Amino acid sequence: MSTTDAELPAITLTEAELDRHVTHAPTRGLLTGPGLPARTDLLTFSPLRKHGLRTLADAADAPFRLAEELRGRLVIGELLTPAGMERESILLDGATGEITTAYLFAPSDQRPFAPSLATLLRFAAVTEELAGLRGRFASLAGHHGPKTVAEATRGLLALFEEGTHGEVPPYWKAAAVIRPLALVAGPGTASELTLDVPARVLEQEFGHGRVARFEEVDFPRTLTHEPTRRFLRETGLPEEAVFFRADTDVPLPTLREYVTEEAPGRRHLELPAHCDHLIRLGHLLEDHSLVVDGRTGTVLTFSERDATLHALNTDVSTLAFTLWLIHHERTIDTHLARELATTAYDQLAAAMLHTLNTLDRTGTQPDTTWHYWTQLLQDETRGAL
Repeated sequence: MSTTDAELPAITLTEAELDRHVTHAPTRGLLTGPGLPARTDLLTFSPLRKHGLRTLADAADAPFRLAEELRGRLVIGELLTPAGMERESILLDGATGEITTAYLFAPSDQRPFAPSLATLLRFAAVTEELAGLRGRFASLAGHHGPKTVAEATRGLLALFEEGTHGEVPPYWKAAAVIRPLALVAGPGTASELTLDVPARVLEQEFGHGRVARFEEVDFPRTLTHEPTRRFLRETGLPEEAVFFRADTDVPLPTLREYVTEEAPGRRHLELPAHCDHLIRLGHLLEDHSLVVDGRTGTVLTFSERDATLHALNTDVSTLAFTLWLIHHERTIDTHLARELATTAYDQLAAAMLHTLNTLDRTGTQPDTTWHYWTQLLQDETRGAL
């Protein structure tokens, strides 16, 4: 049986290992005393165990381009990111104790992360408390909706502002405004789906009259999954979201009907054998149809270019949450949104993917070779959209 990072003892360093690299007394005390956890939910210090204490000049891909004042920064860990995203390294200024982050392929572009190691560990701990609804966030357990999200955001921001003079680094601002969004919907006890998404949440987000609800006459006979039928009747989907437009002009077609009747230019495509059980709900960017399997309620994308199917969401409830999440990220406080978009969009996208994966694990399953939402957010990070 392998040993996980979480099971490993704390990482400590000796006075000799710190030597002249770390002169900041509180930081020396922490590293030689309690030490660092090998891994938390957000970051890992395991590179220290693997490589020992390295300067940025030794670790960076392009050390000769480093400014002299950066060459002595110490690489002590990494931010944990969703699969497919580059990891940022965590850097320590041994003289001041300040913590920054940077990609080793572009180490000059450093970003503030925490004023000290002790503060960094506290930030990580309270974020984990929110994720587990324990400790200072235990009172939120069992509560969901926009008011709960707002309360969690205020609480997390207030905890981050302690000891930072109100200057919260972008990574933690992204955590405070994005990670609580997972609390907008509760587990699907009433809907018999993954989530109970209140219809009012969608209407508040997309506007009254802009959420499409379907009638029985709109459903093809192959849509037999009753929780999906009920969700589309009673809760619905936004008519138009950032990357999605619902089919509202005609009764929902099967994939075969859509290709043969509404997309004659695609008639050459070799359709899946069960295409009569795939009901088209709308379309996404890049010629992707969004379909639901009428037998199971699973939501998929169908590429109209190469006729391939890929898992998208567990069901229509997590689809609605995803559309809400992506739209809501674009409506947060304008000043904050501008700051995150210009200085830390990759960190914002990572928080978005983490929040999505918290409620819908489709994009992280071993048999998922390609996932539309994951690719979309990563493309935005790279400026591809």
